[in-house]
Parts: sequence; C-alpha cells; structure tokens
Amino acid sequence: MPFDTPTDTQAAPNKRRDIVSGNPFSVGDGFNALSFRHGMYEGAMDPLIMVDHFVMTEPTFGAHAHAGLSAVSILLEDSQGRFHNKDSLGNDVDLMPGDLYWLKAGRGAVHDEKPRPGGHTHALQVFVNLPARMKYDAPTSLHVKASDMPILSGNGYRARLMLGESGNARGHSSPALPMTILDVMLDAGGRFEHTVPTGKSAFILVIDGAATARLDRKTVMLSRDESISFRRSDANQRLVLTAEAGAHIAILQAAPVEERFVQKGPFAMSTQDEVDAMVAAHKDGKLGSIDA
Repeated sequence: MPFDTPTDTQAAPNKRRDIVSGNPFSVGDGFNALSFRHGMYEGAMDPLIMVDHFVMTEPTFGAHAHAGLSAVSILLEDSQGRFHNKDSLGNDVDLMPGDLYWLKAGRGAVHDEKPRPGGHTHALQVFVNLPARMKYDAPTSLHVKASDMPILSGNGYRARLMLGESGNARGHSSPALPMTILDVMLDAGGRFEHTVPTGKSAFILVIDGAATARLDRKTVMLSRDESISFRRSDANQRLVLTAEAGAHIAILQAAPVEERFVQKGPFAMSTQDEVDAMVAAHKDGKLGSIDA
C-alpha cells in the first residue's frame, strides 16, 4: 500500500514491554487495516519497514510507484475471490487465496493491486528494506502459488512455508535478500517449533486467537493483533509457539540490513535527496507505467 499513516512511528500503548499492537486505519469504504511500522520497534523490526494486516473489498489505491524496497503481498487462505496484480514489469496476474507476490522495486516500478468484483482480500502487505547496494537494481518479481508451498504439519499444527526454509523443508527463495515466511495455524493445545538461525531477526504477529511465543529464555504472551520483533542473535535460537485455544500466527524472518534509510510512503532510499529524486522521477513517468 502506498501511503503512511499519521501514527507511522508510534506504538499503541501497551503495558507489556516489547509487545506492539497495530494502529488501525482505513481508506474509503473498501480498505481497513492494522499497521505495524518500523519506528514502533526501536530498530528490532529491521529489515521490515512495515506490515499492514488488511482486508480490502474494492479498488482503493490505484496505480502507484515503489522504489528502494520490496513490496510483498501475503494472501491468507480465508481470502475470497481473486486479487488482481498488474505492474510495469509486464505482469498481469490474479492472485488466489494463500498466494504470495514479491515485487522487488529496486530503482523503481509501478503496480496496482485490487480485488476483483465481489472479492474479499484478507492479507498482509509487507515493505522490506533493500540495502544501499540493491536500491538501484532492476525491478523483478516472484509469484508463489499456494499449491507450490510446502506444508509442515504435525500434532496440533499446520504451517505453510510461503518462502525460505524451516527445518528440513525448503520453499521458494526471495528475489531480494533471503527471507523465511511461515503462516502457522495452531489447534487448541497445539505447538510449533522453528529454529531462527544465527544473525536473523524474527517478527511474530498473531492474526487470530492467542499464543505464547518462546525464543530461548524469553517468553511472551500475544493476543490477537499483537506482535513482537526478536533481534538477531549470535547463535541459533529455538522459537516455540503454543496456543491453549488455537491461534493463527505469521512469522517473518530475515537478516537485518542495519543501514540508515529515509522513507516517504512507497519509497525507501538512503538519503532524503534520493527520495526526492525518486518522487520527481515518478512524476516525470520515469519509473514505469501500467496500461489501463
């Protein structure tokens, strides 16, 4: 999604340290979201810039540009109908419930995403920072169909490996820096384990229900719409998720970029001058276009 909210870097009040609740916002009658922004986590969200947990029922944003980051659409399985994705790279696809679409915008790309008539899209929109050395790469994309994602299942859990690696399972690879994305469903009394490798941070979001997350010696209880970002460690860490009454949880894991950046809406560059140049380039039509 192309816009910032007024509360971009302020966490909703929460007495439990490190736990962040999303800030609600809406656009028109067809888009409602909870927004989780990098400034709410004191750097622990890196390389993520933003995660919006949203429902979209009608076209909302129109064609818009991105640069200096990756825009990732994670469709949840309870979405209904098709989510139309069209971009200046020449892609024109309908995403189905459970699909993933990764647009590495690099030096600039234009796209438009909207539900087809009658659609009800339930998804996460994620902005992932690119390191300075990749911000001017040629744009590229990856579409992973739900049917092509490995399913991890066991007593009381089912996890879709939307991207990356977990245990002995291997999914598709990001077209930018490596990332693992897991969409986890826990039954009542369920338990899911995942190893967070050395040097990787982990963002945990409870989409529905309530869960306990334990990363080595740290344990937190998360309710619906609450999140936490665990910073990278110098050793592998075991992440254990449990739920007394069932839960739906997203895990996003990647190595932090650890570089300063400036964000303005859909642009994330190393300096303000670079952001201004991208805004001007888009205004002049230099970042691409989409045919009507």
